Order: sequence, then structure tokens, then C-alpha cells
Amino acid sequence: MRLFKLVLGALLAATFAAAPAAAQNFPTQRVTIVVPFGAGSVTDILSRILAEDLSKRWNQQVIVENRPGIAGTAGVAKSAPDGHTILVTSNGHTVANMVSKSAPFDSVKDFAGITRICNVPLYLISHPGSPPRDLKSLIALAKAKPGTLNFSSPGLASTTFIAGALFRKQAGINIVHVPFKSAPDAVTAVVRGDAHMYFAPVNLSKQLAGEGKVIAIAAATAKRIPDMPNVPTFTEAGLPFVYDSWFGALVPAATPRAIVEKLNQDFVASLKSAAVDARFKAQFVIPLTDTTAAFDKINREETANLAQVFKEAGI
Repeated sequence: MRLFKLVLGALLAATFAAAPAAAQNFPTQRVTIVVPFGAGSVTDILSRILAEDLSKRWNQQVIVENRPGIAGTAGVAKSAPDGHTILVTSNGHTVANMVSKSAPFDSVKDFAGITRICNVPLYLISHPGSPPRDLKSLIALAKAKPGTLNFSSPGLASTTFIAGALFRKQAGINIVHVPFKSAPDAVTAVVRGDAHMYFAPVNLSKQLAGEGKVIAIAAATAKRIPDMPNVPTFTEAGLPFVYDSWFGALVPAATPRAIVEKLNQDFVASLKSAAVDARFKAQFVIPLTDTTAAFDKINREETANLAQVFKEAGI
């Protein structure tokens, strides 16, 4: 028994000693960033900016794979927990188990957070041919004709779906959710008039509103955004509604902590570099970083909070 304990102790010591060494040498092969949204989405664009910078830092190829939907997230949860497969997603991740009871993963227990990478301010946009041209008129119409207006999104587990669902609850209106395969499809639907409204990031809102293809109704932010100073916040327009849309990076929960911390260190360095910071801001997003523990807490608490909100709203 004594010999067994000595051997077991030696093996454990060797394992723990190997973990930091493995982290120092990380990555040892190609790294894949999985994006559970289509090409051209905000998540996709930001992931490709990070991939380019990280490949230089690591002297390893870093590729981005678009695997839209729950299947993309599930693939990462089941991947080898060695840090070479990373999920970059929106805070729609926190409602995955609420909107898909059959999802083969737990959005909290099966993932370890690396860091949030940014906040993305959102605007409610609508087709210029739609009768409501301001928030008050839109809400009044939705109340007068419940179930006739709709909002698009790139899927149930997306940040724009959460924004629409929370707006629906806060305004006390019945608007119908229409999911599309990708963010570009959801935006195009509003431009064509096939969908009535969408929560779009600043870059799209600014471009499309400037071209007269959509109307920017209100910003889901605490303060007006300097890039679109003439568009009021929801609160200024009469509805106290603020929505914090974040994007972040995660790996399988069983990934060694030393590697998770190494990933955090490298992601933070990348996000704080002048080059990445400038390219993120050119997309009108706000770079953001956390410790691994802080991001895990955010993911855990927001998942619990939204579960309660969705339950109360009957979503």
C-alpha cells in the first residue's frame, strides 16, 4: 500500500509539473477558432482579426471555422481539452440551454472562460417603409395589433435574439421572433422589408441608415453613441431599456488551468495591442478583457439571471 501511494504521488507530481510546461509551449499545433455564426457576422469579423494577431504571437496557424448554430458550440464542448479548439461567441451562449432543451452541452459546466473580448452596442433598426418611424409609434402599433410585428435574428442562441426578447418583455408587447441562418440574412430581411426590425451593431446601423436602407430607431445603450449622435437611447425615447451585448472566448471545461491562463494572457495582450484595438474600434466595438475567474462568474451569473427572466416572460 505504501509503495502504491508513493507511485501515485510521483505520478500526480509529474502531471502537475507537466501542466505549466505544456502551457509554456502552447500552442503545439494549429489552433481553430470556432464561430457558431455565419461568415460576415460580427463574431466572425472579430474572430478573424484576433486569429491574424494570435497566429503571429504563437508562430502557429490560427484558422476560423464557421459552424452556425448549437452544433458549432457542441463541437467545441466535445473537442480535445487541450486549448487548440476555441469558441468565440456572443452572450447568446448564456441562453443556449433555455432555447434548446436538447442541446448536448451545459453552457456553464462544459466551458472555461478565457476572457470577454468586447462589448457591441446595438441599435433597433427598421425598414423605412414600415409605419413606425420612432420608438413610441412602434410600441403603440405593437400594442394595437399584437402578433403582427416581428423581429429577426441569426438564431435563438444569439445576442440579437436576447435583445429582442428582453425588449418585448420590457415594452409589454407581442412581437414575433423570426430566426434566420445568419446575421447578414437577418439584416437583409429588414432591408427588403421581409422583417420589421432587428437589433444591429453600430457598423451596420450606421452604414445602412446613412444609405437610407433602414431607420435607426434607438440605441440600447446607457448613453448616445458619438458615431450616431442623432439617434436617441431607448431611455431617452421613453422606454428604460439598456442591453449589454458582449462577445467572448471559451474552451472545454477540462482544459488544464495553466493552458486556460496562458490563453487569457495571450488574448489580453492581443486585445490591448494597438493594431487589434484600432481594428476593433473601426468595427465600432469596445475592446474588453477579464480574468478567467471574472469571465466564468459573468457567464454563470448571466445564465442564471436570464433563465429567471425568460421563465417570468414565458419564453
